[in-house]
Amino acid sequence: RALSPRPAVAVRCQEAQLVVTVRRDLFGTGRPVRAAELSLGTASCPPLSPNPAQAFVTFVAALHDCGSSLQVTPDSLIYRTTLFYKPIPSGNPLIVRATPAEVPIECHYPRKSNVSSGAVRPTWAPFRSTVAAQEQLRFSLRLMDDEWSRERLSNGFRLGDSLRFQADVTSEGHVPLRLFVDQCVATATPDRSSSPRYAFIDQGGCLVDGRAEDTGSAFVSPRPRPESLRFLVDAFKFAGDAGNLLYINCHLRVSPVAQAPNPWNKACSFSKASSLWAPLEGTAAICSCCDTGSCPSPG
Repeated sequence: RALSPRPAVAVRCQEAQLVVTVRRDLFGTGRPVRAAELSLGTASCPPLSPNPAQAFVTFVAALHDCGSSLQVTPDSLIYRTTLFYKPIPSGNPLIVRATPAEVPIECHYPRKSNVSSGAVRPTWAPFRSTVAAQEQLRFSLRLMDDEWSRERLSNGFRLGDSLRFQADVTSEGHVPLRLFVDQCVATATPDRSSSPRYAFIDQGGCLVDGRAEDTGSAFVSPRPRPESLRFLVDAFKFAGDAGNLLYINCHLRVSPVAQAPNPWNKACSFSKASSLWAPLEGTAAICSCCDTGSCPSPG
């Protein structure tokens, strides 16, 4: 069969939205799929009102819509979503003529320049006009490979795997800083206040997931440098959630390196061998509030 000159799925990443065009003959078999069998993202957004005479189905969605996820890297903003094909069962329940399919979709945007050369009329002060007027702290949180040598290419995990997180802060002309992670919350939707909700780091730097049975979740010692912090979390999912998708939101903060770690600025892991909390830096006393759940709120 001659190959079609146009791809089965085409994506245009625009300034505030993405446009996905799907060929009705999705699999190149000559049997077109129905528009009702296609959806975009975990929110199952439908396509635009299709014209049966057209050979393509089109989706138009804002970057944050349809349950898309956002990854922030030092240089890029990466929006991810998925095109779902879910065939409608035939009239005979004993047979299946098609299987579901998923097509991952990504849009990459540079963090330090405009997406297009078109005119931009911002309603806020542009970044470049303020960078010279005040010190800038740039935070990042990345999933790393097994050797901690580079960012992990995939964000998919199996239960039993370990998630390797690295948090960093960079600054220009600032005093030396030490980075801390106050809280990390996992949710099934982008809304960090939604339910179910699991805070695996809490109380201003207590890695509470390490207290769970048969987990090795902990901060990694020593730090690569004061302005960087690494921690391991065993992979998990929400019971009863068929989506198998987690959104993780972390609150990062810094203190001057000259300031010793204290109950407000700490990174505490739970040691199952001693049944005690152990700090990455400082004395054990700064982690004592992790047991009582009464750690002071960071200033």
